[in-house]
This record gives sequence, structure tokens and C-alpha cells, in this order.
Amino acid sequence: MAFSNLNPIKGISGGFRSYLIHNQLYLRSIAIALLIVAMARPQTKMSSEKVSTEGIDIVLALDISSSMLAQDFEPNRLRAACDVATDFITGRPNDRIGLVVFAGESFTQCPITTDHKVILEALKKVESGIIEDGTAIGMGLATAADRLKDSDSKSKVVILLTDGENNQGIIDPKTAAEIASSLGIRVYTIGVGTEGMAPYPVKDRFGRTRLQSVKVTIDEELLEYIANLTGVSYYRANNEGKLKDIFEEIDHLEKTRIEVASFTRYAEEFFPLAIAALVLIVIEQLLNLLIIRRLP
Repeated sequence: MAFSNLNPIKGISGGFRSYLIHNQLYLRSIAIALLIVAMARPQTKMSSEKVSTEGIDIVLALDISSSMLAQDFEPNRLRAACDVATDFITGRPNDRIGLVVFAGESFTQCPITTDHKVILEALKKVESGIIEDGTAIGMGLATAADRLKDSDSKSKVVILLTDGENNQGIIDPKTAAEIASSLGIRVYTIGVGTEGMAPYPVKDRFGRTRLQSVKVTIDEELLEYIANLTGVSYYRANNEGKLKDIFEEIDHLEKTRIEVASFTRYAEEFFPLAIAALVLIVIEQLLNLLIIRRLP
């Protein structure tokens, strides 16, 4: 029978059975898609790492004599050394680090510790004039070695920084170096100061501070002897950039040993997808047999 338009049958519905017949294709398509993904054997990766570290025990032996206030470094040698040492400590989270200061005598500003906040605070408080003036290199090195003598670490290091010549103390620097060497301690020595003359702050008779040029005298022969005796190198820093480079080189040479063991396990994820596809296929067949009453 021909109809001129569809208006008379627009409101007629095919019912629930008609809806199911037209949506069987979606169930089958989803089931086939799930089976394809399941056959591709999707997996999840579960990894774990076991990390063991062997830290290095390091003591910074820092000269705080009045000559370290010379302003050939910005703002002066002492503060420049403390700033570079701060960056060095921050970059070595696995190491125990201590701080020894020396001038006419020496003392431990901070024992070796893994609490780097403590030693960084100690560095901030370092200033010249808190002990008798002078340069007791032997005393500074001996105190640093004493901090490390009972260490169980396989790697023990002293970084000794000074800008002068040994002129104080009851321990000869070479004797202190021999003690450090016998204890298996490597002593990196750093001479700080420009070549020739350096501006040094002095007070006149009226109490006013002015700069006076002072000759830079570093006992490089002694510092090189100490470093070579303990199996490492002597460095000369004549500006802030060179001092930073030296600490970076020492940082590279004295890397913390890290051992990493990796374990990887894969879990199969196809089973839930296959079950979901099977359920959809069963639903489609039940619809055909029980509701639509049509054999597949």
C-alpha cells in the first residue's frame, strides 16, 4: 500500500523487541573488540628497585684567619669559600660531612653528620676573629683527621682551604699529613688568593676602615706536599669562578657509590577482557532465544 507521506505512522513504535533487534549489532561489535584486545595480551609492568648507598665521610678544614677577609674575592675570601662549600654540601645528600675551622689554633665547628641543615647553619655562623689570629695549618689538618680516625667509611676525605703560610700551632703540617695518610684519609688542599697583591681592610687611627694592598703569600709547596702524600691534588683558586670549579672537580672525583638492583614483573590483563566479551556474547544469545525468539 502506497503512502504519500509518513505523517500517519510517525507515532507508531516498534516496541522493546524492535529496540533489542536493532541493538544486537552493538553487543556483538563490543564483544569482538574485547576479544581482539584480549588476544593482544595486554600486560601491566610492576617494577621495584633496591638501592644501597655507600656514603663518603668528608671534613672541611677552613682557614678563618684575618687574611681571609681580603677582598680579592666577592665579598671576601671567607664568605666566598663558605658560599661555594654550601653548594658542595647541598649536592651530596648521602655523605656525612663535618666542619673544622682554624686560625692560630683549631676547633671542630660541627662534627661529621648526615644532618646537613646543621652544618649549613654552622657555615653561616663562621667568621674571622672568633679564635686567636694566625695560620695553624698543621692544627687544622690534625683536628680534621681526628674527626675521621674512628670512621667506618671506606672513603674518608679532608678538604683543607687556606690563604697563607703555617705560622702557628704545635703540630707541624707535614706531621699532620703523615697522620692523615696513615689513616687512609685523602687531603685535597686549596690555596685561595689572587696572584701578587690583594686589597685587605684595615682600620686607621680614627677607627675608619680602608683598603690596603697586601702581598698574597701562600705556601703552595707545603699544600702540594700534603695533597700528594695522601694521593690527591693541590689546587689554586685565584677567583670565585676557579674556586667553584675546584669544588665541582672534587665533587666529581669523590662520587658516592650507589648500587641499584632492579626487579620487573609483568601481570597479564587479558582475562577480564575475555570474560567481558563472553558475557556480552551470552547476553546476545539469550536475547535471541528468549526474547526475540529467533535462532542465531
